[in-house]
Amino acid sequence: MSEESGLIYRISGPVVTAVGISPRMYEVVRVGDEGLMGEVIELHGDQSVIQVYEETSGIRPGEPVVRTGQTLSVKLGPGLLTQIYDGIQRPLEDLEETMGVFITRGVDADGLDLSKKWEFNATASVGDEISGGSVIGFVQETETVEHRIMAPPGHGGKIASIESGEFDITTTVCTLEDGTEIAMMQEWPVRTPRPFTQKNAPDVPLITGQRILDFLFPLAKGGTAGIPGPFGAGKTVTQQQLARWSDAQIVVYIGCGERGNEMTEVLTEFPHLTDPNTGKPLMNRTTMIANTSNMPVAAREASVYTGITIAEYFRDMGYDVALMADSTSRWAEAMREISSRLEEMPGEEGYPAYLSSRLAEFYERAGRVQTLGGDDGSVSVIGAVSPPGGDISEPVSQGTLRIVKVFWGLDAGLARQRHFPAINWLSSYSLYPQALDQWYRDNIANDFPEVRTKISSLLQVEAELQEIVQLVGSDALPMDQQLTLEVARMIREFFLQQNAFHDVDTFSQLGLQYEMAKAILTFQEESEKAMAGGAGLEDVVNVPARTDLMRGRFEEGYAERIGELLGKMSKQIAETMEDN
Repeated sequence: MSEESGLIYRISGPVVTAVGISPRMYEVVRVGDEGLMGEVIELHGDQSVIQVYEETSGIRPGEPVVRTGQTLSVKLGPGLLTQIYDGIQRPLEDLEETMGVFITRGVDADGLDLSKKWEFNATASVGDEISGGSVIGFVQETETVEHRIMAPPGHGGKIASIESGEFDITTTVCTLEDGTEIAMMQEWPVRTPRPFTQKNAPDVPLITGQRILDFLFPLAKGGTAGIPGPFGAGKTVTQQQLARWSDAQIVVYIGCGERGNEMTEVLTEFPHLTDPNTGKPLMNRTTMIANTSNMPVAAREASVYTGITIAEYFRDMGYDVALMADSTSRWAEAMREISSRLEEMPGEEGYPAYLSSRLAEFYERAGRVQTLGGDDGSVSVIGAVSPPGGDISEPVSQGTLRIVKVFWGLDAGLARQRHFPAINWLSSYSLYPQALDQWYRDNIANDFPEVRTKISSLLQVEAELQEIVQLVGSDALPMDQQLTLEVARMIREFFLQQNAFHDVDTFSQLGLQYEMAKAILTFQEESEKAMAGGAGLEDVVNVPARTDLMRGRFEEGYAERIGELLGKMSKQIAETMEDN
């Protein structure tokens, strides 16, 4: 610990200038008599510019600034899961015990409980040759997650001693022949990506159980997605659905600058959600970072890096991690505020000129990789963007779209029509289908990509026909085009609409999604045949089995019954031809 100290020279909101110290860039310092935590972000001669992670009102020039000699780092080890942190990894529960419901300044709290004992089970033995990232043992952290203890990156050699037993996370559990001591906890600087052996191709889908996402706009494991949308269009509910239902093994949720009441809702609901895979609480495999819009802006900037570092740590154990950042717009606003305090040259709409490169730096830390320990792990990043007024031509949305490969565009118009998820199928896109098609062919059905293409093109045709319908009415269209409109309506109401709060409809397996899409195309084919044989459009559309097929998705056991319902529908459509 370096004790070199200087004095505060100037204060501008969260940005403080100090003189009399010579720190390194991104070194953590303690500011003022209360010892507020800050980070050095600029050096000018003998002046050091510091962004302070806490409220700076009331501190004065002349108060001390003390170097710590460390960079902003997070503690990684058993105890991360089930935790709710603030932006700089202080557990909110511990802070509440210390100071009540309002966070006061200058309070330190360790990111992990250093005194709690964990049952360490060694899997490596004396004499084994290990390298950085090698798994040496595990701790059963929660009922559902095994926390693998790894050698820190950059440390390796022959094991001289290792023992199982109950230890706290700072106790040495393994010693190498060169004298290196390995504990269950490691620290890692948040701005430095954790190393891996190589990046793998994104050719395995992250299955979410949301039909519009999985079927039309899939995200690969290790992929990046952006969800821009105006207020009330359902960004937070979509992210909660992904956290709950996606087949990621670990969830890291960053509430970055969200409204206090929204964050409260998340914090009160999440601990009561049940993990559908295990029946245990979802928090057993979740870490949350809560940084509301009234908390200091500099900590908002740090919260995103804290979250992605924790996600990378679980990736290094060989887990698939889903990281939700809600919302990156608030993060960009924090950058804009700090940039203006630093009197930097503003870019578009006042955002700093380096906005795009910071966004890219963050999203590029996603990926499906081969870890240093030889396992496969992934971090998938899903970032919500809250453009002012829902206008996605603003810099944060555009900067995000240049980087991410999946765009789930939320639409206020669909939300007003109560069509949820309110994702616009005409403006959204995914660049992963080509890489994922082989997986779908091998695991779901050989014609899966073709079925998806047909469903997409029907929605496209409907959009073109709607323009004509608004001018002349649907009755003026030829019969085949009227049928296309009916089929497209079936896609929208039966397939794309999904009730997040319904026990059965909230999650749809990929195999069932394929069967439902095939059922829609079968309806189209059978109807075309019947109409060619003299049946009327009304007769075909109103067959009772079609209604049963559409309503059935809300009932248990629908996957087993869909074939039978489809057979009934085909039979009834064929009968309409005989009746005429």
